[in-house]
Amino acid sequence: MVSEELLTQHNLTESEYQKIVDILKRQPTLTELGIFSVMWSEHCSYKSSRVHLRRLPTRGPAVLQGPGENAGIIDIGDGLAVAFKIESHNHPSFIEPFQGAATGVGGILRDIFTMGARPIAAMNSLRFGPLHKQQNKRILEGVVGGIAFYGNCFGVPTVGGEIYFADCYSQNPLVNAFALGIFEKDKIFYGRAHGVGNPVIYVGAKTGRDGIHGATMASAGFGEDAGAKRPNVQIGDPFMEKLLLEACLEAMQKGLIVGIQDMGAAGLTCSSCEMGARAGTGVELELDDVPQRESEMTAYEIMPNKKKEKEVFDVFHKWGLDVVTVGRVTDDGLLRVRQHGKVVAEIPNGALADDAPLYQRPLLPPKSIISSRLEHYSFLDGCEPAMIESFLSANPDCSRLLKLAVSSPNLACRQWVWEQYDHMVQSNTMVGPGSDAAVVRVKGTKKALAMTLDGPAYRVARHPREGAKLAVAESCRNIVCAGGRPIAATNCLNFGNPEHPEVMWQFSEVVDGMSEACNFFGTPITGGNVSFYNETFGDDIYPTPVLGMVGLIEDLSLVTRSAFQDSGDSIVFVETVNRLVGRIDLEDERAIQNFISSAIRDRLVKSAHDISEGGLAVALAECCYSNFQRGAIGAEVRVPSHLELVKDLFGEFATGVLLSTIHAAELCRRAEQVGLKSYDLGKVGGNRLILNYEGERAVDIAMDELESAWRQGLPKLLS
Repeated sequence: MVSEELLTQHNLTESEYQKIVDILKRQPTLTELGIFSVMWSEHCSYKSSRVHLRRLPTRGPAVLQGPGENAGIIDIGDGLAVAFKIESHNHPSFIEPFQGAATGVGGILRDIFTMGARPIAAMNSLRFGPLHKQQNKRILEGVVGGIAFYGNCFGVPTVGGEIYFADCYSQNPLVNAFALGIFEKDKIFYGRAHGVGNPVIYVGAKTGRDGIHGATMASAGFGEDAGAKRPNVQIGDPFMEKLLLEACLEAMQKGLIVGIQDMGAAGLTCSSCEMGARAGTGVELELDDVPQRESEMTAYEIMPNKKKEKEVFDVFHKWGLDVVTVGRVTDDGLLRVRQHGKVVAEIPNGALADDAPLYQRPLLPPKSIISSRLEHYSFLDGCEPAMIESFLSANPDCSRLLKLAVSSPNLACRQWVWEQYDHMVQSNTMVGPGSDAAVVRVKGTKKALAMTLDGPAYRVARHPREGAKLAVAESCRNIVCAGGRPIAATNCLNFGNPEHPEVMWQFSEVVDGMSEACNFFGTPITGGNVSFYNETFGDDIYPTPVLGMVGLIEDLSLVTRSAFQDSGDSIVFVETVNRLVGRIDLEDERAIQNFISSAIRDRLVKSAHDISEGGLAVALAECCYSNFQRGAIGAEVRVPSHLELVKDLFGEFATGVLLSTIHAAELCRRAEQVGLKSYDLGKVGGNRLILNYEGERAVDIAMDELESAWRQGLPKLLS
């Protein structure tokens, strides 16, 4: 009988081991146990989440490929399609921040180009602990450096993203990488091993010991042995991947490839059995033929037409890549692995890819949720207590509060991060980091693509279902404010230990909230990733769903930026009649999105900015900051009085936008017609930001002083 220690090493339970024995009708070999370990890991099999993920909408008129392949695909017209996906690399980035983040970027880029698409944009969503802790600074610097290194060397622009700081991420940072590519919609390639007798070709970097059992490592929490898991982290080589991209796209263009699969967290094992299972075929591998960086590795891919094997070799050799035939497609449905002349593993592909355990884990609402003190001011999460008390005091100095807000960890300028990323390479970027949504043009057309990442972690932690709906609504609103129409989304669901009933309750609630909102807005989920076991010493992170929304801008002239454009323009604030905090009315949200779309389409709007963290005051400041088009610009406005001074300035209500225009009266008339509240707040211009409230100046601050506080916020925290 297998030892408890061996099962623990492989992250398998006794019941799972017995299921393996039942499938094989014998005891597994050590190699087979290792294969089951990675393929039945939470990371690869989704054994705790599949029962819930089925409730998400995955189909729509534009969806060409939903979940189950390397990436989701949508039709954008003109014979073109877009492949996009988001995935996590959380555990590796804690253990080895630079390499963990770098290989996360590499993995998501491979997911895109193995579908046949050329990557044209990348983004990232990052979560860290407070920066007064030295370890969190080290992790942040390593992660940002790794992302910059890989993306810049590969030659893909990093056009946007988000960063959030909170205590719960101190021992478990989150690194979610998004990528998007474009191609002709009739040239999609799939990860399927069709054609009995076709060769299985291994191409790319030689196999080494780094990354072994990476999927198993990503399916367990952290304790005192976290540092010992460093060998589980892969080492990234962006230059090799760039060659691999060009070689694969050339081989695809020449019609040499039948199926292609990225070697993900479980490497050759995962890619081979997944391709066989999808096609209903078997795969036979000869491990002695796999290129290796190290000798004496134990037995612990591209599939071309067999008649074109030599041509495939010629293409990859031209690009200087290692390429060997390591096996064949068979008709018996088995993954058969040979080494040194012996069969070391023989497993039904379906058992690995489709028949993993499926758990209906218990659900239990948490006995307590995080404090409601910051319900109106979620941006203060993770801030020092003194700053929090400033916003809750009875006699606030609102000019000082605004400076504190814009320099706080969750609102400070991210230039220190963005300047490390090349966001202009490929010359497609129209709107880069710092806007509501990034925008890249589609060469050869008048169209552009808008994309955004949103994950309101505090809101989700307070109310998981409502927070998930907020994430969908805000991501759609960001696309609309950029001039686009939301089409589809990808999600990365970052949660704690699924063996904790409270975590599974949060997960189920988030799925239901996301499902409701995605169905409502017609934005299906085309794929993504679930990351469980984000815990350290038993402490779970916030439930952190991150949504990557993609939209289409039909004409480049409709691209709309969030910054104010010209002095003398009117500033119009539009919001829903019901001012909700921490939850959303989807009908109201649709009304405001339709209003914005119509106003942009009719050329009534010069800029549009979603009001989010930090409320109206921070949104006004963000519209005034300098950018590549102009220097900083001021504004003077009258802030509507609803509740009390600080809440009306900094309170985070669910649905509102700021518009700059020369057609204020027309915008206000249209808003009233569709049941929205609107206010002609004042004018753009001057060099000060002045906010008047109930006849008095609540804020009066020079823009150069305010912008300096904003730009220096993050560097000061890192110094």
